[in-house]
Amino acid sequence: MKAELIKYYRWLRQYGINDSHSGNASVRDGDIIWVTPTGACADTLEESDLIACYLGESAPVGASLDAPLHLAVYEKNPEANAVLHSHGAHSVALTLKGEDFVPADFEGALYFGSVPVITIPYEEYVVQAPTKVSDILATEKIAIVRGHGVYAQADSLNLAYKWTCSLELSAKTAFIAQQAGTL
Repeated sequence: MKAELIKYYRWLRQYGINDSHSGNASVRDGDIIWVTPTGACADTLEESDLIACYLGESAPVGASLDAPLHLAVYEKNPEANAVLHSHGAHSVALTLKGEDFVPADFEGALYFGSVPVITIPYEEYVVQAPTKVSDILATEKIAIVRGHGVYAQADSLNLAYKWTCSLELSAKTAFIAQQAGTL
């Protein structure tokens, strides 16, 4: 599980959805939630760098700033086994007004319908994000925090990665269509 978590976290970087040190990821492995450390570099992250977290407990020192959010998602959604947080430029840019994102392309419409966009004041992010994002991800597969990034939950890392990549491609397609004047 740990090696798989690192693989998907690196792919977010490799394929331009995150920069070298952005985003975070977690995976449920029995009673342990493995979370990327704060300030993790996708290019150099090793299995030994991952932080073990446990439901019902505070995130330990060194865990991602978003570790409490990840734990809250798992607590509210027992079906979730993976959470990915990314900073896809198109997904973030097209939702800066705070309006839910409705994909115009076939796959985006099929997978998501409408993607909820959550507004959290930047200075309140650490306090409000765990509750606001986990409330949405209790029933939705993906959500966007306005001006910050995408959170995807699924029963596997592969599926959370699929949702993340599909949303970014839908946002990129919408952006190109807007530039072309077809949307």
